[in-house]
Amino acid sequence: LKLQEDWEQFEYHFDAVHGDFLTRLRQEYSNLSPNEQKLCVFLRLNLNTKEIANLLGISVRGVEVARYRLRKKLGLKRGQNLSKFILEY
Repeated sequence: LKLQEDWEQFEYHFDAVHGDFLTRLRQEYSNLSPNEQKLCVFLRLNLNTKEIANLLGISVRGVEVARYRLRKKLGLKRGQNLSKFILEY
């Protein structure tokens, strides 16, 4: 998934299976970076923090920080679960 072409093809098939998830996400949250969009995809696939860290090539702590920043950009309240929000989106 590191090559741009592979990621674009993955996005196309992912959107087809998950009801235009990325398209809707980009429209509603246009301020998300490409890495934050990837994090959303991995959360939608219900991957855990360790699995996401391996896929993105970053530390577990890096994923935790990214999740925190994503929560802020999505405007989630303190009690809301990020994974549940993404799965239901």
